[in-house]
Amino acid sequence: MPDTLPTNPQDSLEKGPQSNSDGYQQLPQRKYEEYAYILDFVPRGKSTTVRGREGVIVQSIGEEHLTLLELLGDQNANFEIGERVYIGRDGRNKVISVLGRLDYVNITQSAKSELPTIVEKIVTTNEKRFVDYINMAQALTPRIHALELIPGIGKIYMMTIIKKREVKKFVSFADIQERVGLRDPAKLIAKRIIDEITGTSRMNLFVRK
Repeated sequence: MPDTLPTNPQDSLEKGPQSNSDGYQQLPQRKYEEYAYILDFVPRGKSTTVRGREGVIVQSIGEEHLTLLELLGDQNANFEIGERVYIGRDGRNKVISVLGRLDYVNITQSAKSELPTIVEKIVTTNEKRFVDYINMAQALTPRIHALELIPGIGKIYMMTIIKKREVKKFVSFADIQERVGLRDPAKLIAKRIIDEITGTSRMNLFVRK
């Protein structure tokens, strides 16, 4: 039964640094999502992940693992597109349960339209997390570095980033832009995340599979 499932279908996620299927070591992550951003919602809808479940069906993206999630909302609560809602284990006041994970092809057109803006919002709101990624990213293979997989970062920018961070770690997106010359790194990371969500990219750097 759905109500006996873990609060989040991603409860089995890693406790510390682990390698993904491509051998790339990812940063430590929480075991489950605590917050999600609303992409779209239907006040009287039917779940696409749990048969027979009806109510306030919310399509969202998790803040930590960046996976698409279907939520069951409280019918007495008000929801707004782009709103950050708590979906953790204890103290939820607007979300009744996390119904399951969604594939990109199964979210609404409205959710797809909102996704780029909300992903960029997540990246900028969690600036330190993504700047730390730039500081820690390593080579995937002898020929390919993880940084090169971010749109706009070729070998020249990659080498510059590595040299600059060896002298002093980056502290912000503005710091990266000023010291490296890479324009709007937050947008570039957001674009990479969108590519991973939509399945355009072969391997994932940021989105939990």
